[in-house]
Amino acid sequence: MNTQDMFPGFEPQPEVVAFTPTRQAGLARLEKFVSRAGRHYARRRNYDLGSMQRGNVSALSPWIRHRLITEQEVLNSTCSHHSMLAAEKFVQEVFWRTYFKGWLEQHPSVWVAYQDGLARALDADARSSDYQDAMAGRTGIACFDHWVQELVQSGYLHNHVRMWFASIWIFTLRLPWQLGADFFLRHLIDGDPASNTLSWRWVGGLHTKGKTYLARPDNIAKYTDGRFHPVGQLATVAEPLMEQVAHPLVQLPATDPTPKEECLLFITEEDCQVETLLPHTPMARLGLLAKQSLGVSAIAQNFSKSAVEATSGTLIDVTTPWRDQIIEAAMAAGTNTVVTGYAPVGPVADQLAALNLPEAGITLHHIRRDYDTLAWPHATKGFFGLKKKIPHILRELGFAV
Repeated sequence: MNTQDMFPGFEPQPEVVAFTPTRQAGLARLEKFVSRAGRHYARRRNYDLGSMQRGNVSALSPWIRHRLITEQEVLNSTCSHHSMLAAEKFVQEVFWRTYFKGWLEQHPSVWVAYQDGLARALDADARSSDYQDAMAGRTGIACFDHWVQELVQSGYLHNHVRMWFASIWIFTLRLPWQLGADFFLRHLIDGDPASNTLSWRWVGGLHTKGKTYLARPDNIAKYTDGRFHPVGQLATVAEPLMEQVAHPLVQLPATDPTPKEECLLFITEEDCQVETLLPHTPMARLGLLAKQSLGVSAIAQNFSKSAVEATSGTLIDVTTPWRDQIIEAAMAAGTNTVVTGYAPVGPVADQLAALNLPEAGITLHHIRRDYDTLAWPHATKGFFGLKKKIPHILRELGFAV
């Protein structure tokens, strides 16, 4: 059965998304997609029809990831075109990203454990032929090998494909999940530390204890419109992964008040639109990119780099330490007040924590968006806890729901 059989009168049309790392491109994509964010999206969102046919999904994640456009803007546009009932699935999809960020922010030891596990896996498995074959798309599993090439060449994969991919990596290829999560984070242009880490843990049975996701040939055949059907090639059992360490819930860090005095605006890949939160125009802007892991793809790095450069108006210097560049830029602007967007758990937050700017007489203000402050406290356990609060959060943000 193909998509025309399932949706009479529907014939997939070619739609290639150009992932240009500018706010204008993100807004244009949102405008093009938003009319389909209701029942059309709910019915067809799980189908991966190939990179040439992205009309059934938003493909907004690269712009949202760097907040070239924000979740609130996406929700506002969606609610202006659809009722909450019609757009429920898409609204929930936006909040899944929010859930993962809020959950990891309140369980930061998961990020530390992931990095430790990755280091151990690289030491033990980096030279194994199975790992090298998986990264090169030489497993002999046609769908998996195709997705490897699609990811490497485009920096993007359909969300359903990401689940299948992770399941095959963990349960069929029997490779450490941390290596797979790292492979994604090095190639995805929307690679988000929270969404990526926790999604891989969810597939493996670590996030929701004991609940795994098993990629099945018939499911792949159905949702790829028959392009792939890996009968007899995939694991038929998905035993949950286990870990000995517990990850306690910690209190959300406080956000700093927005300074009223003039400041240097420090833009990172976590929030390229933080300037909209300031009450005045900054004295100067500085854009910096988090230190990249070894093997990060040029596509992923260039998207982040171009996004920050486009919004900061400064060329990224990847050779000089962050601390030195911030101090120099603040001195040149004649201020000791620096403002940046709040960086959730991940590489940017790690680098910010190591700056020790007060020693240089500089105060760094981390400004968190109201959207995050309202939503994150509800992301302590499963998604349902946040899901039931979505109408309340939207009302607090001024939406009529």
